[in-house]
Amino acid sequence: MMTAPTAVFETDLPLPGRRQGKVRDIYQVPAHGDMPPGVLIIASDRISAFDVVMPTPIAGKGCVLTAISTKWFDMIRTWNLINDHLLSTDPDAVPGLTAKHKASCEDRMMYGRACRVIPVEFVVRGYITGSGWKEYQQHGTACGIELPEGLQHCQQLEAPIFTPATKAEEGHDENIDFDTACGIASRDVMERLRSVSLEIYTRAAEYARTKGIILADTKFEFGFALDADGNETDEILLIDEVLTPDSSRFWPAEDYEVGRDQDSFDKQYVRNWLETIVSAGDWDKTPPGPEVPQDIVSNTLARYNEAAQRLFG
Repeated sequence: MMTAPTAVFETDLPLPGRRQGKVRDIYQVPAHGDMPPGVLIIASDRISAFDVVMPTPIAGKGCVLTAISTKWFDMIRTWNLINDHLLSTDPDAVPGLTAKHKASCEDRMMYGRACRVIPVEFVVRGYITGSGWKEYQQHGTACGIELPEGLQHCQQLEAPIFTPATKAEEGHDENIDFDTACGIASRDVMERLRSVSLEIYTRAAEYARTKGIILADTKFEFGFALDADGNETDEILLIDEVLTPDSSRFWPAEDYEVGRDQDSFDKQYVRNWLETIVSAGDWDKTPPGPEVPQDIVSNTLARYNEAAQRLFG
């Protein structure tokens, strides 16, 4: 019988520059040997909803997210569209870690090239939902892009659209139009990465559909790689996680129906349960979050596992 994975709520590694996001712990890895400066990304088992981290971990969730990301990186490399940051998923590749530290990284780490992150979320939408749907209902647009009249909720668009957003340190990212994004990065960079983002999304969506999953939308991040001295180079890399249930909307194709919210392979069980807590007046969507019941934890993890199983077996 397989044992359940040990939950990793947070890590404390002997590496500099520790930063903690809602889900991931991030460390700097100094240049060593032939290796340039790096970044170590640990996908914890924390789960957030409504921008609040819950006190209850989803044991094994970080491992599933890492497995999905690394499989996609392997596939994207075969398309020869852009290089990526990933160097290793092996704790032995990171200098200075003890056996205990390595155990907390096992199956949930990505050791990548250090980059100067481009402060734009590169969002591609193939279906009209989420914030795009809200804007469309008000203005007939998504991030300023004119869309046909009469679209229904969650309807597939004639062609995917690129809808960038700002990268928020806290709270929600904010949708912006393409010209605004060009003011953050250069137009040349934005035009190149718009093309790359659309191509990755299109190919990934085609693959996912053969596995019974609709890839409704996703977001990518990119950065300029640093050299051995920590200086920015001209090489742009695909970074961070890629095409996971935390950075994308995955819908089961067999249940898809235009005009309504869709089931999804992510933390929707947690969100739905929290809405009942809010409606009952027991939580107001501010920290701290409530403890999550075990059945909600189990159902949430099952959805992540099902997405991984469908996509990659």
